[in-house]
This record gives sequence, structure tokens and C-alpha cells, in this order.
Amino acid sequence: MRLRFTTAQQVFEAFPKAYEDIEHKPSDSHPLAFIRQLHDSQTPEDAIGFCAYLLPRREAVGWACQCIRNMTEKLDADALRLVEIAEGWFNSPQEESRKVALDAGMSAVSSGPAAWVALAAGWSGGSLVPEPNQPVPPAPHLTAQAVRAAVLTSLATVPVKQRRERLSAAVQAVVRQVELE
Repeated sequence: MRLRFTTAQQVFEAFPKAYEDIEHKPSDSHPLAFIRQLHDSQTPEDAIGFCAYLLPRREAVGWACQCIRNMTEKLDADALRLVEIAEGWFNSPQEESRKVALDAGMSAVSSGPAAWVALAAGWSGGSLVPEPNQPVPPAPHLTAQAVRAAVLTSLATVPVKQRRERLSAAVQAVVRQVELE
């Protein structure tokens, strides 16, 4: 996957909300070098947040779905339905599947990882309000924030002894995806 950013600083400039979500200050280093730096820091969770902002929306949603599946022992029926809806949008990023994801995320019973990933897909474009209302586009940072929430809340369900390993696997999935380009 080709990145549209050549430095970590550019990611923060494109998404100023990242300053609130990521404790470390950006640098002019390449995004992959910055991910590795965050991963090796005292707050490796910042690497998850940076990945959420770095990836294009569609890839970020797909990554979050993968993380939820890899971090959750067993998804209940509601969570599985929400993840499958988000994956449906990832596989066919059409307006109709985006609206389905938005509606599912907004009406989710819980605000767990699966609801967040459905919202991430739903906030990827289009309008936040149904027709015939005047369109209200989502803020550019919403998908990244929802992806970050989905992955971090999934990570919180992992037993403490396994968290570092699962966090590393999630970050490495992004690094591999970018390096393949």
C-alpha cells in the first residue's frame, strides 16, 4: 500500500486531532520509523493510534476488523454482526454498505470494539444524516478515532500477559502492509 505521507509530522498536520490521541509529539521521520519508535516507547498504544490515522480509511477499517478478530476470544452474535457489516463495507466500499454500517454502529446495544468499527466504516464518507436532509459530511478524523477506539478496546479485553504480543502483532500487520508497496 502506498502511503500519502512521507513524514509523521504530515500525518499530524492532516489530522490535528491526532495531537489529542497520541501522547508523543510527531517528528520528521518516516511514518514506519515513527511507528517503531512509538511501539518501543513507554506508551506503545500510541502506535495503534498513529496507525489508525496513517492508514487510508478503508484499510484502517479492514485492519480494525482483523484486530478485533485476532484479539477477541469469541465474538457474541451482536459483535460478530457488526464486524461483518464493517467487513462488508471494506469488501465493497459503496454508499449503501456505508449507510448500513453507520446505522448498525449508531444503534448498537454496546459501545464495544465492534460498534466502533461499524462506526468507523459509517463515518468514512457520505453524510451523517439521512436523506432528504441537507448532507452533513463526517469530520476527516472520525474514522481514525473510531478505528483507534475499536483496536484499543479490543486490546483491553486481552489478558494482561498477552497484551504486548497482541499489540505488536497489530502494529506489525500495518508495517507489513505498508512495506509491501
